[in-house]
Amino acid sequence: MRERKLFRRSAATAQPWAAIPTCSLLLRTFFVLSVLVPALGCSGKPDPNTVVMVIENSPTNLDPRVGLDGQSERIDELLFDDLCTRDEHFNVQPGLAERWEVPDPLTYIFHLHPGVKFHDGRPLDSRDVKWTFDSLLQGKIRSAKAATYRPVDHIDAPDSFTVVFHLKEPFALLWNVSDGAIGIVPYGSGDETSRHPVGSGPFRFVSAEPDKEVVIERNDDYWGQKPYLERVRFAVTPDATTRALELRKGSADIAVTSLTGDTVLALEREPSLEVLHAPGTVLGYLAFNTRDPILKDVRVRQAVAYAIDRMAIIHYLLRDFARPAYSLLPPESWAYNADVPHYDHNPERARQLLEQAGYPAVNGVRFHLTMKTSTEESPRLVAAVLQQQLREVGIALDIRTFEFATFLSDVIRGEYQLHTLRWIGGNEDPDIFEYVFHSAKFSPNGGNRTYYANPRMDLLIDQARGESDLDARKQIYAEIQIILSEDLPYINLWYFENVMVHTRRVRNLTLNPPGNYDFLKTAELAP
Repeated sequence: MRERKLFRRSAATAQPWAAIPTCSLLLRTFFVLSVLVPALGCSGKPDPNTVVMVIENSPTNLDPRVGLDGQSERIDELLFDDLCTRDEHFNVQPGLAERWEVPDPLTYIFHLHPGVKFHDGRPLDSRDVKWTFDSLLQGKIRSAKAATYRPVDHIDAPDSFTVVFHLKEPFALLWNVSDGAIGIVPYGSGDETSRHPVGSGPFRFVSAEPDKEVVIERNDDYWGQKPYLERVRFAVTPDATTRALELRKGSADIAVTSLTGDTVLALEREPSLEVLHAPGTVLGYLAFNTRDPILKDVRVRQAVAYAIDRMAIIHYLLRDFARPAYSLLPPESWAYNADVPHYDHNPERARQLLEQAGYPAVNGVRFHLTMKTSTEESPRLVAAVLQQQLREVGIALDIRTFEFATFLSDVIRGEYQLHTLRWIGGNEDPDIFEYVFHSAKFSPNGGNRTYYANPRMDLLIDQARGESDLDARKQIYAEIQIILSEDLPYINLWYFENVMVHTRRVRNLTLNPPGNYDFLKTAELAP
């Protein structure tokens, strides 16, 4: 496999913050608050056998059949094995299934790797795979993920190491049984899995305390390459300044894409720390509730897009640790279409569209909108800048911040006007268009949380999923991306660069495009 390209930034290449061209006082104030606060008391020296990784929020559910948020899926990938994995180019590779056949578009036959055991010692076989998916399909476990697998008609387990999926319709099954999509749980697993997950992955679950920590340890009986790390503690640290201070004091070891750009530039001057960065596919986006009386008008959504100066945010706030996004798919995807309408910063055009939509300015304000986001610092800073930019075209944006689980619950129930979130990993395959934009997948039955409906979109998505010719599929997905850029249920903002800040006592660290936690499988502690 080709080595991933990583960049190690040093103080010699860093730009001092004072040298930034004059920008808004607001952004300068953000920097002062996030970096130049006096050092606060932090915890003591870390356990010599434990790597401490600071994360923004607790995973909402570590049952791999249920958890949808980024922390749940990333930690689940360490605790559970999927039938398949993905390489750095998003190609599906063997996982628990050492090989498979597809005799026709509606039949997938998987042959399992022998000798795999769950963390409690039970052998993993075809019955466990069948149960994992049947528990979703038959409603034994309540989960939004069940909608993803509705094209599955039934599953057979003819022997201990063979699993046969029978589909009702063509479906990107391989992608949806790989890396983070859904890990395999033991036969009979129910709701207790969320409290004490038992998987077959390279790490085993030790404990979890909401809003405090998740602790995992090495699975010494792992069937594949065993990790070098003995134990990992994910310390939930919502405040970005505190995360930075923990790293600087050495009481935490790793933070991944969870610090402001200015903070990263400051920390890379610390002799005890090192910074890695590489291109990423994690998408930051702004979503509209298209059922809202104001936002159902596409002219309003387009006006919001024209009002946003994403390049200024990328440069001054994200400090160029991101690249602009014009599709849900990353440019690395085979189905990516770069030739779509762009909404470059144009406040005058935004004002024209708002006038056409029947919203004249009264005392400088056309209407109010409310945007929900999490309490984590980076989204809050972005929201504050968006508030400033939208005010310039007469839109008064009110910001409401919530603890992440509450925020996500509101989004899933459609209780919002605008929200900001990230797609992590799921946007690397075009099958995500069905999950996010098909009218049959309105939340909570899928990921269509904008309640976007377009018959032409539904037709194209169905055609693409049933098309076996790759070139024909690519053309269909190209049209899908054009329509989405015109209708704008989302504004795709940027792809975050993966940035890891770590202490020098941890080594053999790598980054991959999805920004997941796979590096913990190969990382080592210095003697």
